[in-house]
Amino acid sequence: MAAWSDLTNDVLEHITSFLAFPDHYRFGAVCKNWRSVSKRRRYPPAPRLPWLVLEEEKETRKRKFYSLSDDKHYSIEIPELHGRYICGSSHGWLFAIDIKINGILVNPFTRECYELPPFPAFSDKTDVTTLVEKVPSDYTRGPRNYTFEEMQTIIVFKAILSHDPKKRSDFTAMIMFGCKRSPAIWRPGDLCWTVVDGPKCSMEDIVYFKENFYVLSPLSELYVMNFEYEPKLVEVGPQIDIEGYPFERYLIDFNGNLLHIERFCDYEDEEQELNVTVGFNVMEPNLEENILYEWSDIEDFALFLGRNSPIYVNSSHFPKCKRNGIYFTHLTRTLSAPKFGCHDLGVFDMTDKTISKFYSVEVFPPLVGSPVWFTPNPW
Repeated sequence: MAAWSDLTNDVLEHITSFLAFPDHYRFGAVCKNWRSVSKRRRYPPAPRLPWLVLEEEKETRKRKFYSLSDDKHYSIEIPELHGRYICGSSHGWLFAIDIKINGILVNPFTRECYELPPFPAFSDKTDVTTLVEKVPSDYTRGPRNYTFEEMQTIIVFKAILSHDPKKRSDFTAMIMFGCKRSPAIWRPGDLCWTVVDGPKCSMEDIVYFKENFYVLSPLSELYVMNFEYEPKLVEVGPQIDIEGYPFERYLIDFNGNLLHIERFCDYEDEEQELNVTVGFNVMEPNLEENILYEWSDIEDFALFLGRNSPIYVNSSHFPKCKRNGIYFTHLTRTLSAPKFGCHDLGVFDMTDKTISKFYSVEVFPPLVGSPVWFTPNPW
C-alpha cells in the first residue's frame, strides 16, 4: 500500500472538499505535500453549524470561539480583534469596536479589514449628525458620563451588511446606534455615517431582505429604506396588534420569507433577579392585509438569533442540530447581566415549546460580553 504522503494532488484536493474549516489546518499539518495542497484552497470548507464569537483571553489576547458542531472552544490569534468588542456579524465578517470607540469591519480568518468612520454621536436624539469628540488619552469619562469601556459595548446595538464584501465591493453597512437605536448607513468610500431619517422612536431590529433594508419599530411597525434622494425610512404597513409583551423582536430573512419573531423572557428565581428566555413566537407579516400569520414550525430548519445577520441551516444536514429549533444568545441589555453575566443561551424547540442547553455545562463559564453567532467565511 502506498504511503498517505504519496497520494496524488488531485486526490488530496478532492479530500479537502469534504473537510470543515478547522480540519483544513489539521490536514495541512500532516506533511509538506499535504500542506502545499491545503494552501491552494481549491474547494470551500464543508458546511458547518455557526460558531459563537466569545471573549478575548486576558493572558494570551487570543479570541475564543465556540463550535456548535463539536462542542469545543478554539482560541485563535487575531490581532485585529485585540481589545475590541464585537457588536455584530454578517456574511462571515465581524463589526468590532475598540476602547477609543473606533470601529472596523473585519474577516477574522482572511484578515481583510475596512476602517469605519467615527460613529454618529451617542445621543437620545435621532437627528444628531455630529461625531463623537476626540477621546481623551486617559479615557476617564465619555460622552453623557459613560465610561469609554461602557461606550464600547453600548454605542452600537446591532450591525449588518447588505452583501459579502468579498463578492460585492458596493456593499452597504447598516447599524443601530445610541439609546434610540437610530439607523445609520455607510458604504466604502464614505467619510462618515449617514443617519437615516425616519420615526423618532427606538428601533427594534434591522434586516436586509430582497435587495432592501427593513426596520422594525417597538410598535411592530415595519419600515423599508428609500434611497431615491436621501436615505429615508418609509412605513410599509400600519401598526399590527400583538399579544403579550415580548422582550425582544427580530426580523429574519428565512428562505425568501420575511419573518417577525418575538422573544419572551421571565424571572427564574423568587427574587426576580435572574432573567431568562421562556419562549418565541414566529410570524410572517402580510403587508397587503396588514396582519401577522403565525408559524407553528419551521420544519427541518434551525434559526440562530442574536446580534448577527439572520442565519438558518437545514438541520437534516447536521446530526447535532435540533430540528425545528431556535438557537439564541444572551442580550447585553438583559436585566440580570450585571450580576449573573451573560448566562441566557439555549435552544427553543418549536415542537414541544421547551428550552434546553445546546452546549455542555462545563464549556461555558460566566460570560461578560454578549456572544455573537458567526459563520466563518475563510476564503
